Amino acid sequence: MKKIGMISLGCPKNTVDTENVLGDLSAQGYELTTDNEEAEILIINTCGFIEASTKESIDVILEAAELKNSGKCKKLVVTGCLAERYDEALIEEIPEIDHLLGVKQYPQLKNLLELEPDQVSRRNLVHDPAEYFEPGSHRIRTTPFYTAYLKIGEGCSNKCAFCIIPKMRGNFRSFPMESLLNETRQLAEQGVREFNVVSQDTTMYGIDLRMKNGLVTLLKAMVEIPGVDWIRLLYCYPTFIDRALMEYMAEEGKVCNYIDVPLQHSHDFMLKYMKRQEREAGVRDMLCQLRDTIPGVALRTTFIVGFPGETEEHFNHLNRFVEEQEFDHVGVFVYSNEEGTTAYNYPESVPRQVAEERRDILMETQRKITFRRNSAMVGQIHPVLVEGQDADEDYLVTGRLASQAPEIDGQVIIEESDVQPGEIVPMRIQRAAGYDIIAKLHQP
Repeated sequence: MKKIGMISLGCPKNTVDTENVLGDLSAQGYELTTDNEEAEILIINTCGFIEASTKESIDVILEAAELKNSGKCKKLVVTGCLAERYDEALIEEIPEIDHLLGVKQYPQLKNLLELEPDQVSRRNLVHDPAEYFEPGSHRIRTTPFYTAYLKIGEGCSNKCAFCIIPKMRGNFRSFPMESLLNETRQLAEQGVREFNVVSQDTTMYGIDLRMKNGLVTLLKAMVEIPGVDWIRLLYCYPTFIDRALMEYMAEEGKVCNYIDVPLQHSHDFMLKYMKRQEREAGVRDMLCQLRDTIPGVALRTTFIVGFPGETEEHFNHLNRFVEEQEFDHVGVFVYSNEEGTTAYNYPESVPRQVAEERRDILMETQRKITFRRNSAMVGQIHPVLVEGQDADEDYLVTGRLASQAPEIDGQVIIEESDVQPGEIVPMRIQRAAGYDIIAKLHQP
């Protein structure tokens, strides 16, 4: 069979889509390669969320088109969010693309790849009927053996003014719980110990299935599966974080005391203008409840600066809010004006330079907070998931605390310790190093 190379761009949800495609094609007998120059078929799973990700996706497609023109590649397939969003432009501007599929046609790939060029009646399949993978049906993971993303739903039903996701992926749809539990069992049997639960709005899980406390019900079933050690919640919309979830997180040791709650802003005017459901008083109350109910909970959030209409007063309010709340992890994004969103035609745009300056100020505020919080941990003993040698600095051995999600938060740099990747071992914190901490194996 032909060799297939696949490039995945964007978020962890896209990663899961890619892994499902790889598993489906491997089951059909295709040979997978990580060397794109050796691939006879190249598949690009794109991201088109904001301008920067769109540019990255286009650059990668053009590089793949060059391989088709001059290398072994005979067929180029483009899938994912960018294809969903700009299908006609991609087909018109990049003739090297053989097949264009959106986010609803991934299972069709295996059939398309069997076709000869003279059997292809049209290249653009983005608007074909939707077809989805069942969780756990096929999956070849691209993450380390001990960790995986568990995608529990698709789409988003929120109508935030800055976001194009609902138009690309539709309203939120929960995956069947039994399918998710089957996938969790399969992954645990493969050695996965850490499960990072993702969707566009994780706290909405089960609402469309008419489940009461759907996310808690899912978590309660997951922790009973042998081999599951850590479960971490990402992408939790603040409005739907309720008392039942907080209390369960507090009592269940396998659910990490960590929650990712994208807040986007703190000022009521900006929240309303962004079409967010919550307001500052409700956010503060929710954060207070989280900390009171879950001792030591690690809070991660993201903010947007430079959204249309954001004044110095609004930004200073946000900066003070970050100083007061002392989050464990913060991501700051400069607003990207995306065609098709509600905010696209908003007046009072903020100059890019001003927005970037605000991002830098906010990140500096958070850097000091993170260093202070990390320094306060010196001398404490915490379980650490060992990752092994750092991909960029191969002389370092790294790991993560339960309070550190993969790829987006800091790491633990491990000193003088004989540990193996995938182990969860107690370590004593030695010192802080910016966003990272340094630790060594605790030996009583």
